[in-house]
Amino acid sequence: MLSINEIKQLVKLVDESSLTEFEYETEQGKIKMKKGGEHTGAPVVSTPTVQAVLPAPQVEAEVATVTPTAPAEDFHVITSPMVGTFYSSPNPESPAFVEVGAMVHEKTVVAIIEAMKLLNDVDADVNGEIVEVLASNGELVEFGQPLFKVRKK
Repeated sequence: MLSINEIKQLVKLVDESSLTEFEYETEQGKIKMKKGGEHTGAPVVSTPTVQAVLPAPQVEAEVATVTPTAPAEDFHVITSPMVGTFYSSPNPESPAFVEVGAMVHEKTVVAIIEAMKLLNDVDADVNGEIVEVLASNGELVEFGQPLFKVRKK
């Protein structure tokens, strides 16, 4: 967990920045800071969570006019279903399951995640074209980490 001095430094950095919200989480705890509202005194501390509410800075706001644009392409991000090691092919001698430009369907295996000596297939879960590979072969990935970007078809 962060020391009180490190927390104070974070509060100061967030207060001086343009951020309106900041969240930091580890296995030991979570710190969440949010600017706005009235200052309620010292940061609220609960084990293992620390929260601090900062007063809103006095800033004049400009109103921006947003003009409609063409609809964005429909993309889907395939994320890691678990923590483990990302493998792009079934073994080191084999080609990758998919590469940029590959067409996939819902049941297409796009990668393997190894966790606790078990190999788990990662399916595309969508019909489309792989437009970006976001993880490297042999990389440790986290639960929910983006692995592939797919243009839906």
